[in-house]
Amino acid sequence: MELLHYLPQVLSGWNLLILIGGTIVGLILGATPGLSPTMAVALLIPFTFKMDATSGLILLGVLYTSTVAGGAVSAILINIPGAPANIATMLDGHPMAKAGKATQALYYCFISSAVGGVLGVLVLIFLTPYLVNVALKFGPPELFWTAILGITVIGSLGSASVLKGLLGGAIGVWISLIGFNPVTGTERFVFSEHLQGGITIIPALIGLFAIPQVLQMVEGAKGANGGERFDMAPTSVIKAIIFNLKKVKALVIGSLSGIIVGIIPGAGGQIAGLIAYDQCKKFSHNKDNFGKGEPEGIIAAESANNAMVGASLVPMLSLGIPGSPTAAVLLGGLLIQGLFPGPDLFTQHASVAWTFMGALLISQILLVVCGLWISGIGKYVIRIPRHIMAAAVTTLAIFGTYSVQNSFSDVIIMMSMGSLMYFGMQYGFTPGPIVLGIILGPIAETNFLQSQMLAQAGDGMLRYMFGGWLNILLVSLCLLSVAYSLYASWQARKTRQRATPDHRVQVHPEANHDAH
Repeated sequence: MELLHYLPQVLSGWNLLILIGGTIVGLILGATPGLSPTMAVALLIPFTFKMDATSGLILLGVLYTSTVAGGAVSAILINIPGAPANIATMLDGHPMAKAGKATQALYYCFISSAVGGVLGVLVLIFLTPYLVNVALKFGPPELFWTAILGITVIGSLGSASVLKGLLGGAIGVWISLIGFNPVTGTERFVFSEHLQGGITIIPALIGLFAIPQVLQMVEGAKGANGGERFDMAPTSVIKAIIFNLKKVKALVIGSLSGIIVGIIPGAGGQIAGLIAYDQCKKFSHNKDNFGKGEPEGIIAAESANNAMVGASLVPMLSLGIPGSPTAAVLLGGLLIQGLFPGPDLFTQHASVAWTFMGALLISQILLVVCGLWISGIGKYVIRIPRHIMAAAVTTLAIFGTYSVQNSFSDVIIMMSMGSLMYFGMQYGFTPGPIVLGIILGPIAETNFLQSQMLAQAGDGMLRYMFGGWLNILLVSLCLLSVAYSLYASWQARKTRQRATPDHRVQVHPEANHDAH
């Protein structure tokens, strides 16, 4: 096998040093709110200019993998996801941390990330020719229904009320429409000069998650996402590994979700963890524990996030079509080195391609080792006094937001959205559905508009959007997801009614007599 032939090059002195250094740097950058995997890879592309093609690609690839996993650190410890992909991890990770199980949550995160990452890279190595054919079947209508499928999970995404979850998702979709129509160029909902460029995901993500947290830290609140202090009880790494590997269902659901979402060009890795979390919850026997510190939620979300990494490189390396925004930046790094995706990459530049894939496989082992080490020093983060933590998070939020486009308007948007979210949380709304709406809104809109134009030149909208087995399958999954959310909401209401009966307890005379 060619991979084994080129494996010694991966473990050579210089490449191994890049692997270790890139993993540590990626984990740190990923744990910094606002520095998304896409931004981290983009920031380090200039460092690859003086490297040979193999070393440069190894650095960018290991950064991609480690920043996706590193975002879970801030999600678990301070309830602020390092990237959109870590929103689902936060839903159960932070409740576990508040219960004194932060170390366990971090262990589960990195172990499941490695499992999902290995499976994703194995898919990249062995199944690339077959999965490329599947990826090519996803046109504008299929991508539209994929986005709608993601939107259907909004109702149960970290919200106690399905109605409030759906309303929050609708608000997120509306926010994503602010700015200019991507086809006609007309202005929509631009009632301030600061909104002319629309609302991008990073200011929204940081504002909706970080600012409410800061305000609660300052206020000393003890609410659902409160800024309270908690301890990190020590735990055994061996026990964590055994526990994690026993959760086969969560690992399988997470890894499959990540692989499927990853190979769909343009779908974006943000959806993988959210879909995996939702599906794991639906198939779990402990549905009521999700959102309260259920380890399966973390395992499913993080295995999906890293499985998506390898799978997203399948269409990129074979067709030049990236499966995620970070893969798109990585494609730029590939082209800068004078390498072009396609069959020639695996024939004329086989050494570069197979060494790169071998490095991605080895990086999953380094991810566990370095991640477990970072988990051990996480206790120093939570010991920081609350007022200092609030100031540090605010500084990082402003820096992370401004650095995306060097725009002060983004900072104003971030602060405004965060302040409104703080008041919304007092009425039972949560940031997760809103952010998911913002992420999926442009995907759904762009692909719907493209479908509309193509349908007008063909057989009409109805046939184009609902024709073909793949469209029918995706529409059916959307309907099943909505029906299940409504059924789960009805069941939860019945359970609450049984738990708080309104009839009065009758005291029988015999009981009185026995008491005397």
